[in-house]
Amino acid sequence: MKFFNSFYKYGLVAKVFHWVTFMLLLLQFPLGLYLVSMDFSETRITLEQFHIFFGIIIFYITASRLIWKFIDPKPSPKKSLFKGQIILAKINYFFMYSSLFAITVSGMLKKLFMGENLNFIFFKLKFIESNFELSDLFYTIHIYANYLLVLLFVIHILAVIVHHYIFKENLLSKML
Repeated sequence: MKFFNSFYKYGLVAKVFHWVTFMLLLLQFPLGLYLVSMDFSETRITLEQFHIFFGIIIFYITASRLIWKFIDPKPSPKKSLFKGQIILAKINYFFMYSSLFAITVSGMLKKLFMGENLNFIFFKLKFIESNFELSDLFYTIHIYANYLLVLLFVIHILAVIVHHYIFKENLLSKML
């Protein structure tokens, strides 16, 4: 397997970024839903720490992935795709990345405006003054950005299915 992308297929680095992000999000979303339903307890605090840790990992992976996209451009789209499909895909990717950053940043700001420390793995952050109104605002952004990401993810999966079964293009093979 090649390290870099080729003209037709994604390389190892792009695939690892893609699938690790996918797996972490597959864990994060249900964990977040579960946390919301829990009463305050030691178990909730422990699970929330895992949720925060995985969220920060997703933030770093997403930032690294965007940098990698500039270093190693993605494979060319098939000639059979019309411009509208390419534009729609770019819009979906843009909003997927935007929602990933909105989720992680709003989650971090929610915690920081609650007056809590946040271990950002390489350094720690702490706001001096709590602001519960801002914390609630960032929590709301966190929730809605998650739902937006799920919607965009479903669109992404549906596009792969349409390309596979209707256009007879196996896009998935580029990412496997």
